[in-house]
Amino acid sequence: MRHRVLVILAAIAVACLAASPTVAITNGQPDGDGHPYVGVAIQFIPDMPGFVTVCSGSALSSTKFLTAAHCFDPADPVFVSYKSGPPFSLAADFTQGTFYPDPDWCLGCGPGLPGFDTHDVAVIILDHRSNPGSFAALPSVGLVDTLPMGTKVDLVGYGVQDFVRGGGKPGQVFLFTRYFAPSLLVQSNNVQSVEFIKLTANPAAGGGTCFGDSGGPDLLGGTNTILAVNSYVTNGNCSGVTYSNRVDSEQVLDFINAF
Repeated sequence: MRHRVLVILAAIAVACLAASPTVAITNGQPDGDGHPYVGVAIQFIPDMPGFVTVCSGSALSSTKFLTAAHCFDPADPVFVSYKSGPPFSLAADFTQGTFYPDPDWCLGCGPGLPGFDTHDVAVIILDHRSNPGSFAALPSVGLVDTLPMGTKVDLVGYGVQDFVRGGGKPGQVFLFTRYFAPSLLVQSNNVQSVEFIKLTANPAAGGGTCFGDSGGPDLLGGTNTILAVNSYVTNGNCSGVTYSNRVDSEQVLDFINAF
């Protein structure tokens, strides 16, 4: 669910604001200072001058940023900012870092709907300290398995907030702004539940995630504890349910803590 946009961040935000009412990370609201440790990461696209790939993520320390493995190319630098919205300055608001995907992640190698090898987790190590004011926390091993159906989960990210519909393919509303929305955990016993959590994405049940929210945290409701990182949606409208790679496995925690 990474997202590509023009690097002229303020300009695209203004254009989107003019095109649609301010709705949210599907059915949420601007986060403001609610989750200062949730940031946005970008990487310039070599074959598309002036464009960047966008994902979300969380600060675990002043130099460690947790996101998704499918977001970026490890060969090129990435840039992280904790500013909640535009205008952005690359020099003033972003800190450069190096992208390290889980070595066991492999796009298209896994079975089932996502086609991932279920290790869709990555760490960005920043070149210089950047302190957002507070940090996210990692879960204990197996925490998700102890949670009942319908557990409240907080979604935070910078992705697409809505779609402009009518007269052809829906257009994406992308404000490059940190949004927050509540969601609910859907517990299941299928093969996907071993590595992924399923979350509601219908307006009646709260909010959902969309393109650009990849890597952003699914937080245990009312806490800073990360249950999973946003991984993929099941349709182009970002509706129904969404899936996120669990962080509470021993393997994932060992990978994150190795840095």
